[in-house]
Amino acid sequence: MVRPVISRKVGYKPEVSYFKPRGIPMLDLMEVSLTVDEREAIRLADLQGLSHEEGGEMMAVSRATFGRILRNARKVIADAIINGKAIKIDGGNYEIVIRDRIFVCDSCSHEWEEPPGTGRPKGCPVCQYPEITRK
Repeated sequence: MVRPVISRKVGYKPEVSYFKPRGIPMLDLMEVSLTVDEREAIRLADLQGLSHEEGGEMMAVSRATFGRILRNARKVIADAIINGKAIKIDGGNYEIVIRDRIFVCDSCSHEWEEPPGTGRPKGCPVCQYPEITRK
């Protein structure tokens, strides 16, 4: 029996869900699909710089699963860029979650999020400064 796919947590849903190469009519383009959870993995790892472990925690999946999602996403994006294909962002097994545990360091201005139930952080994870503010 196959294990059920758990819903991945996604903390960001932008309005843009389609990209295409400039100057090529839609009729002449092939299209690849990037799922919403794959886009979230790209956002967490490549834009925010989180590790696979941190990204997995944010999406409520294991480190290995996060790595597989990220690898698939990068492959889709590379195919689109290298081969001049459009990217449609849609689908996947995900759940939008509102994140409200964002903290800011009063010293270095680093922003980060703590998972619910972990309590207030003792200090900045980057510079270890103890004074932090909840955003």
